[in-house]
Amino acid sequence: MKLDFNDLLIIPKDVSHINTRGVIDPYINGKLPLITAPMDTVLSETNIALFMQNKIEICQPRCLNVEYGFRSYSIQQMKNLYVSKQLKNNKYLIDVANGHMDGVLHLTRQIKKNHPDLILMVGNIANPETYRILSEAGADYIRVGIGNGGGCLTTQNTGVGYPMASLIKECYDISTTLKKPAYIVADGGMKDYSDIIKALALGADYVMLGSILNKSLESAGNNFLWKKIKVSQSVAEWAYKRGIPVYKMFRGMSTKEVQRKWGAEVIKTSEGVVRYRKVEYTLPQWTENFEHYLRSAMSYTGAHNLNEFIGRVNLIQITDNAYKRFNK
Repeated sequence: MKLDFNDLLIIPKDVSHINTRGVIDPYINGKLPLITAPMDTVLSETNIALFMQNKIEICQPRCLNVEYGFRSYSIQQMKNLYVSKQLKNNKYLIDVANGHMDGVLHLTRQIKKNHPDLILMVGNIANPETYRILSEAGADYIRVGIGNGGGCLTTQNTGVGYPMASLIKECYDISTTLKKPAYIVADGGMKDYSDIIKALALGADYVMLGSILNKSLESAGNNFLWKKIKVSQSVAEWAYKRGIPVYKMFRGMSTKEVQRKWGAEVIKTSEGVVRYRKVEYTLPQWTENFEHYLRSAMSYTGAHNLNEFIGRVNLIQITDNAYKRFNK
């Protein structure tokens, strides 16, 4: 039996020697353990600076090409960059829904063999053994999770997937046996702060966020009043400050409209979905809350930093009734 986040709780340490959260360091190289999903309803040229100011790592959607964070390309685009010798020592994502394809594996090996200093993220995958194989091929980051994201219908329509909590934990257990394990990037299906924190507790080095960030006022999604009237960002901000409901368009990156945007000659059956999500917070508000909740969880478990927290705390499996008791 495989588990998801709602099946688990983090156990406090029997005695924690942390008496103030101020001594806790919740950052990795000065950033929170968060990465933006490469989605055009999350990130754009106009809001990248705000995400960076809030200490969130950038992963660009394919429509962008700026000098920050990971640059996303399809497998064919990455092949073309590799063959034409245009790759630099930057951060890249091979952005593919099915990271189990042998083409991803072979390209990863080729790129890392000839560009060892280049930082490469690959995935998504939903098989712990694939995490081992891609790590050994040289991948620096691996996105784990298929079909869980708010904009993804893969598991619902194909039956392919792997419950996230077990997937993260099993990938983490494998990482402890490897000489140079890839960073685990938990991607998809985070509903709230506790899901993110549990993902880290289970062994994820980073958590990639799409829907949660889309629900911030500053996200790149188009703005609508009452899900019907499209308005500018300035009008949306004016309305939000006055308590008028504002909605953001949110779409998976495999939707047909995105395929058309990317210039696909053949439009495939969509495994993505378009939704409208109510704006619930500003990005600085959400980020501040997340940092406080992460510090709190780390204080309960006696972890002074993320190295002491990620994969190194105890969790227990709970019943549905136990979950319902605190899920108010």
